[in-house]
Amino acid sequence: MHAITIPEPGGPEALVWSEVPDPVPGEGEVLVEVVAGAVNRADILQRQGFYNPPPGASPYPGLECSGRIAALGTGVSGWSVGDEVCALLSGGGYAEKVAVPAGQLLPVPKGVALERAAALPEVVCTVWSNVFMISHLRPGETLLVHGGSSGIGTMAIQLAKAVGAKVAVTAGTRAKLDRCAELGADVLVNYREQDFVEEVMQATGGTGADVILDNMGAKYLDRNVKALAVNGRLAIIGMQGGIKAELNIATLLTKRAAISATSLRARPPEEKAAIVAAVREHVWPLIDGGHISPVVDRELPMREASAAHQVVEESGHVGKVLLITS
Repeated sequence: MHAITIPEPGGPEALVWSEVPDPVPGEGEVLVEVVAGAVNRADILQRQGFYNPPPGASPYPGLECSGRIAALGTGVSGWSVGDEVCALLSGGGYAEKVAVPAGQLLPVPKGVALERAAALPEVVCTVWSNVFMISHLRPGETLLVHGGSSGIGTMAIQLAKAVGAKVAVTAGTRAKLDRCAELGADVLVNYREQDFVEEVMQATGGTGADVILDNMGAKYLDRNVKALAVNGRLAIIGMQGGIKAELNIATLLTKRAAISATSLRARPPEEKAAIVAAVREHVWPLIDGGHISPVVDRELPMREASAAHQVVEESGHVGKVLLITS
């Protein structure tokens, strides 16, 4: 088979379409013939040499894919060769074939094309686990999403609106904010021109956001805490704004607030399987019913992964950028 390899860390040109050995599914795994993968920020970090796959995972980038089951490993039940699936991966999505633990598989939702299903697993699992399983967003509460036009942001908007929450977003251009509004965002903040703390406080009558989904890390830590409501929850899922910051504990105590920080890739298979099962139970019916859909900016041939990485690094997209194997 062929896969995108990284002979040496570097820029987008470091991604090389190479012939590599076929993976073999182990116990409890299935072999998926990949139709499409999707680009995530973690893939860019891996390409740059900063985010290696966990032990035992595929060395190739790619944290989600869609395709058809080609073979079953021992001990797998509930799936059959030929089933159309999408999958949450620890790596290997930028390839023609990938071995996946069966607990990380999801059926392709009704009404979603097989290729576009590749845009779902990583973002849905990230949003559901952080915003709902950990932060317990409830109807009537306010969610602030940084990077509202990203793959995670566009999914967070839709899921929060589906449960009856109010959604505020940050983005860097009017066009991106307009797209967020089309998806249901109520409060639109241009982070280049506006202070999101002031805007969120004004929009909530001085209460603040009940849950904040943050991809920036250190840069936004202090302001995020200021923007939280009493009993608010800050979920940190990225470090685009750095890794070290000072925190005023007194503010956190006054608000009786909580901060969580998670990554999905390095979790053990049983934790990923639990998240996938929750997503299948709670989110898949919303997608099947047409209430939520993947937001795809563009599709490129997988062998042109370097061009896809350049698009994502330049933030020239809304939603997901897909890589198609054919």
